[in-house]
Amino acid sequence: MRIFDPHIHMTSRTTDDYRAMYDAGVRALVEPSFWLGQPRTSPASFLDYFDALLGWEPFRAAQHGIAHHCALALNPKEANDPRCVPVLDDLPRYLAKDGVVAVGEIGYDSLTPAEDTALATQLQLAAEHGLPALVHTPHRDKLTGLRRTVDVVRESALAPDRVLLDHLNETTVKEAADSGAWLGFSVYPDTKMDEDRTVAILKEYGTDRVLVNSAADWGRSDPLKTHAVALAMLGAGFTDDDVDQVLWRNPVAFYGLSGRLHLDLPTPPELHEGNSVLRGGE
Repeated sequence: MRIFDPHIHMTSRTTDDYRAMYDAGVRALVEPSFWLGQPRTSPASFLDYFDALLGWEPFRAAQHGIAHHCALALNPKEANDPRCVPVLDDLPRYLAKDGVVAVGEIGYDSLTPAEDTALATQLQLAAEHGLPALVHTPHRDKLTGLRRTVDVVRESALAPDRVLLDHLNETTVKEAADSGAWLGFSVYPDTKMDEDRTVAILKEYGTDRVLVNSAADWGRSDPLKTHAVALAMLGAGFTDDDVDQVLWRNPVAFYGLSGRLHLDLPTPPELHEGNSVLRGGE
């Protein structure tokens, strides 16, 4: 079984998680930009974060046989903070870098005018850089947020088939599917989807254009939820090929739209800027 987690925040996970993910079949992932859990106070903190997603995290992942890519953006929550918005001026030079396979996470948190502007601006940046977009649909008032998202995408220069609408559930999947975008489901304890609900949606809507992710971060989350969905699919009568399509080929196809997806890992270096992942080692 091979697994590509298309949305996971490894900056907040341990090296032991990388080892467990590899043992479960994870061979590739995309880490999108998100908020730290406390406010950033300037664009400079974003730039350090972006540098880590392009340097330290790919190094750390490669030590465990996992190809790491990232998506960069001003996330929806921090789009409301005037101290953070100027990072949009720096974003274009980062979107040109190897390893960046999408603009994301973008979208809505509280459905504010500031979020409208940030979403439209970053969809335009995605179009200009030939990148797909990973769009965060809000956790509150989900259907209203989904409809507003779809409207902004339709008004943008980015085609819907280059957009992944993430954090979908039973209330939003139909309209998301009708939009022509790719469909993302986050399997995350308590607050998002679980394995059985995800499998039920797959039975109803099929396996085309569907991506399943763990969205694991610093909250109560599980980086092995993609593997759990694979087992649940097999238990529900899906074939090995169905599992491979959802957990591998679909994310490869979506992020492959960037032209920058590299799944064959070279021999990783022992050090990154003089540091190893072996704290206290020689």
